Amino acid sequence: MARIWAGTDIGKTHHHCVVLDADGGRLLSRRVANDEPELLALLADVITLGEDVVWAVDVADGMAALWVNVLLNHGQHLVYIPGLAVNRAAAGYRGTGKTDAKDATVIADQARMRRDLTVLRPDDEHTVELRILTDRRSDLVADRTRRINRLRGQLSGIFPALERAVDLGNVGPLVLLTGYQTPAAIRRAGRRRLATWLGNRKVRSAEDLAAVALAAAERQHTAVPGEKIAAQVVHTLAKEVMGLNEQIAEIDKLIAARFRDHELAEVISSLPGIGPLLGAEFLAATAGDLSRYVTADRLASFAGVAPVPRDSGGVSGNLHRPRRYHRGLQRVFYTSALISIRNCEASRRFYERKRAEGKRHTQAVVALARRRVNVLWALIRDGRCYQRELPVISAA
Repeated sequence: MARIWAGTDIGKTHHHCVVLDADGGRLLSRRVANDEPELLALLADVITLGEDVVWAVDVADGMAALWVNVLLNHGQHLVYIPGLAVNRAAAGYRGTGKTDAKDATVIADQARMRRDLTVLRPDDEHTVELRILTDRRSDLVADRTRRINRLRGQLSGIFPALERAVDLGNVGPLVLLTGYQTPAAIRRAGRRRLATWLGNRKVRSAEDLAAVALAAAERQHTAVPGEKIAAQVVHTLAKEVMGLNEQIAEIDKLIAARFRDHELAEVISSLPGIGPLLGAEFLAATAGDLSRYVTADRLASFAGVAPVPRDSGGVSGNLHRPRRYHRGLQRVFYTSALISIRNCEASRRFYERKRAEGKRHTQAVVALARRRVNVLWALIRDGRCYQRELPVISAA
């Protein structure tokens, strides 16, 4: 039977599937609930139209997870088309309206014409767990950042001197704000009592923090309107930030434990600058499967550390930062490159050489990150750990 192409426009409660033949003719168009019985019925009906089916989706996780896994578990050939690519391609089709059926048609037609689409494969349980944990950690960190920003704004409204004097990213000032939020309260407590109160709660450098807080309180003797309610909000926000810190610490332990259980953990963490967290984020993004990245250049492009040309006419060699790449994977390589500059002599020499060539700091770090992609790709390919010094080969 001839090959057919089935495109699915993914939705939260319902998906829309359109099947095209080799000439682009529509064989089926159906809206189905995101429910296993209906999805299995759709799969069976499409297979009756042609056993050689290429499935395509514009979302590969989240609300598409059930449909993707149904297809992969039944041995179907599945490709992924980014939503942005579908949106751009839709402009080339007839009509200006947007419907789920039209989007599914565009997805199927693009799969029919293109041969460069990413083929989706089943992920192992380990990789999926790391992806869930790292995504959860990112959410917690974002929540903590939002609350710290709100805490800064609220505190600067009633006690700006203290907001300037302390770093609310540290535990000590947060503990202080759970008990004392206003200049008058800190002055009444006094330095000795404040230091004792902080010390009893195991705050480091309690004497220094008490002195800083008291000095800030001495600079403000005016109570602003609404200070009492604002102080309660500051207390609540400080408690919430401390709670988020505890949750992040717990999930960091889970991530480190799951990462160390992975077969590639020793190889990945041997590269200077990559620890359990960055290593887990690398595995979550790539699954450690080099069959998806046949060359180091492909991996570097996916990570966004390889420049792309924008040449036109007589202009050539015009390289720019890519627009489409995996943000999380770029963070892994960029952050690990920054860390390696401090603790790896080879990385530091490479960075200093790029700086001597006239490159800015960011450009030099990106160049180092690009070089480290080659190294990590080769280490995973060969299944060996990074060696800081080359082995000495004695003459026979």
